[in-house]
Formats: sequence, C-alpha cells, structure tokens
Amino acid sequence: MGDGVVRVSRQTKGRKGSGVCLITGLPLGEEELKILAQQLKKKCGSGGTVKNGIIEIQGDHREILVDTLSKLGYKVKLAGG
Repeated sequence: MGDGVVRVSRQTKGRKGSGVCLITGLPLGEEELKILAQQLKKKCGSGGTVKNGIIEIQGDHREILVDTLSKLGYKVKLAGG
C-alpha cells in the first residue's frame, strides 16, 4: 500500500464473532511495531498481537486507536465496515 496512510479496520471473520481492530500501513520495523502495539494495548485495556507487519488489537477500539495514532503524528483513516 505504501501511500503513507495508516488504516484502522475491524474484522470479525474467522474469530467466532469476536472482533479485532487491524492497524495496517505503519512504516515501522518489527521491533517498533511491537513497542507501538504494547502502547496501544495499554491504551485500550485489551490484548493483541503483531502479525506480518499488522497490529491486531482485540475488541472494537477504532476511535481510541485513530485518536492515539493521530496524536503520534500518523495520517490515519478508518477503513472497512
């Protein structure tokens, strides 16, 4: 994608109905992603992981995530349903 826009989307497919927020398009290396994921999980008070350069946060926390990422200086968009 590499258009400099970080996308926050929600996905429930294949997760027994419990949704996760996916954060894609971050221009960071694996270590930085893990550190950022840690901060975001703390902010949302929920679990999550980093897979293939995509941060997954459990639950629907799109508003918090967009707000937090914007404050960190990223250009953020809500994507998907």
